[in-house]
Amino acid sequence: MNNLLYLRNIGIIAHVDAGKTTTTERILFYSGVSHKIGEVHHGNTVTDWMQQEQERGITITSAAVTIYWFVKKIKYSINLIDTPGHVDFTIEVERSLRVLDGAVIVICASSGIQPQTETVWNQSQKHKIPKIIFVNKMDRIGANYDKCINSIKNKFDCKILPININIGEEEKFIGFIDLIEMNFHEWNNNIFIIKQINDEQNKFVSKYREHLLETLSNNDEFFLEKYINNNFDSNDIKISIRNLVLKNIVVPIMCGTSLKNKGVEFLLNSICEFLPSPYDIGIKGCLEKNFGIDNDKKFLSLLFKIYNDPFLGSLSFIRIYSGKIKVGEIIYNSTKKIKEKVFRILRMFANTKKDLQEAKAGDIVVLVGLKESTTGDTLCAVGEIFQLEKISIPIPVIAISVEPVVKNDQEKLIILLNKYCKEDPSLLLNIDNSTGETLLSGMGELHLEIIIDRINKENNLKTKISKPKVSYKESIKNSIKQEGKYIKQSGGKGQYGHVIIKLEPISFEKEENFIFKSEIIGGSIPKEYFLPIEKGILQQLNQGVILGYPVIKIKASLLDGSFHSVDSSEHAFRAAAAIATRDALKKANSYVLEPIMKVEINTPNEYLGVIVSDINKKRGIINSVKDFNNFKIINSLVPLRELFGYSTDLRSSTKGRASYNMEFYNYNELPNYIIEKIKQ
Repeated sequence: MNNLLYLRNIGIIAHVDAGKTTTTERILFYSGVSHKIGEVHHGNTVTDWMQQEQERGITITSAAVTIYWFVKKIKYSINLIDTPGHVDFTIEVERSLRVLDGAVIVICASSGIQPQTETVWNQSQKHKIPKIIFVNKMDRIGANYDKCINSIKNKFDCKILPININIGEEEKFIGFIDLIEMNFHEWNNNIFIIKQINDEQNKFVSKYREHLLETLSNNDEFFLEKYINNNFDSNDIKISIRNLVLKNIVVPIMCGTSLKNKGVEFLLNSICEFLPSPYDIGIKGCLEKNFGIDNDKKFLSLLFKIYNDPFLGSLSFIRIYSGKIKVGEIIYNSTKKIKEKVFRILRMFANTKKDLQEAKAGDIVVLVGLKESTTGDTLCAVGEIFQLEKISIPIPVIAISVEPVVKNDQEKLIILLNKYCKEDPSLLLNIDNSTGETLLSGMGELHLEIIIDRINKENNLKTKISKPKVSYKESIKNSIKQEGKYIKQSGGKGQYGHVIIKLEPISFEKEENFIFKSEIIGGSIPKEYFLPIEKGILQQLNQGVILGYPVIKIKASLLDGSFHSVDSSEHAFRAAAAIATRDALKKANSYVLEPIMKVEINTPNEYLGVIVSDINKKRGIINSVKDFNNFKIINSLVPLRELFGYSTDLRSSTKGRASYNMEFYNYNELPNYIIEKIKQ
């Protein structure tokens, strides 16, 4: 039988501090890949290998690891990606989920669902990824499995299917009952045994077992028939669960504690038995007959991540959807319409590597030596033009200005920043034309802090940075047609470019930030000038007309124009398009957008009034206030501009007893009185 049936491409996703990396470490240990269990607090885990990750005890970059696990003597290959939980690194989760077939969502048994849990859940739903939930830290104070199950049901409006039930909680957590096999997994003084359940336990779990069987029979006709005739065994239950997981109808949930090594093998078995193989998923959005999961089909893959290795140069992480690829082959980048050569193929084990001569459909591998290809590009066989759906990239919300301590290092700094922007598409580099500042924009203060730290330590280049400032954006409210001309005669060959464009706003509900379309019928402008015109428009959109911030959510249509057979050039049409765009922005009712953050504050009851009053002063909106374990949870929307230094303010107003999390929510129009303040 094809090995692809026993291949699992999965990601471990969760909120910060839910225990993703600890769970990954246990999986590596039990699968025999590592012989020593690493700990996050010791800074010696396999997947958190960057210096910045070990110093902070968090995951920054998603690490790929290949492991093997046996279930009933069948050997499964698991490509496992440990993703970051911090909201500043959302792009890492987004691009990992884009290429994964299944996911394990880790939730802390005492903290429950937190803001970033919602974000990763929504990301997984957007990509229609089958998933299982692992409720971790059952030994922690405040752990409550039932509460977690109910809050997930209510919050995410999904069919949760408990497949094990805990025996004891907090320090009394000794194991769980497997509701499929109906046996007791017990840990007694670190000795693990599987026992038959006694009468008391049977009575306790009977309602959970009944719920499991009823959920399967209500949603799966194959199982319903067996259930009615009372003619089923544990294997039938597993087949039914798998069918419903693949269809995204149910989400199995299980409990354990990774730090104490309880429940990790059960989780590994569930990954193999319930999550999809590449065959189950197929190639999303591809009906081309040339491509398919089999190796005899033509090569098709998505480049989902780039990492710059100090010794090997640019490493391109790809997910192969169709066919196979060999070292030395020429492949085609159908996104950029260029050819690339494959110099080496590597299988990654976090930051260690194994050379391969070829890679096949279903594999997640690294190509060495690609020159022009970037995140989101489709790589395929030469002669094919099909493109896979791109990876959606979040808009940066915060910026700093960066300069080297030694002025001679300016060029080196720009080269490094460009390298990191290619590696991480949620970073944006701009040079402010009016001040000459080098501006780096990202998803949050930690995001930018990590990049600057890498420049300083990995490249030994000392930098000076400004305080973080809000990365505003501009857009337009009205559609406008505008003519642009660039004509110069100075003796000899002149310059001639003439365009008529239309700018119109794009809805914020759509993912695209910029769309370019040519509506020219006939030859008023030759096609070879369309790309320079698009570049000219984009060049001007980098600097709006109100505060000079980048302009987003714009559709630009090329309606008409004219050319000169001698004097027209790419430069002239690029300049004409930039002139037309600048003039159009002035007439199209431009406005400034500010990032709004979703803020969740946990506070003791007595500080509720102080915090609500403070949020109102910050132009915030309170969405809800909920009770949780003698604390209030305040959910609100607050402009990012008002949140700088908020952690210090919150600590002082609550004597250090309140805490908060925030993540980007959307962009709103910036009031005029604040625009005037910024201009001053």
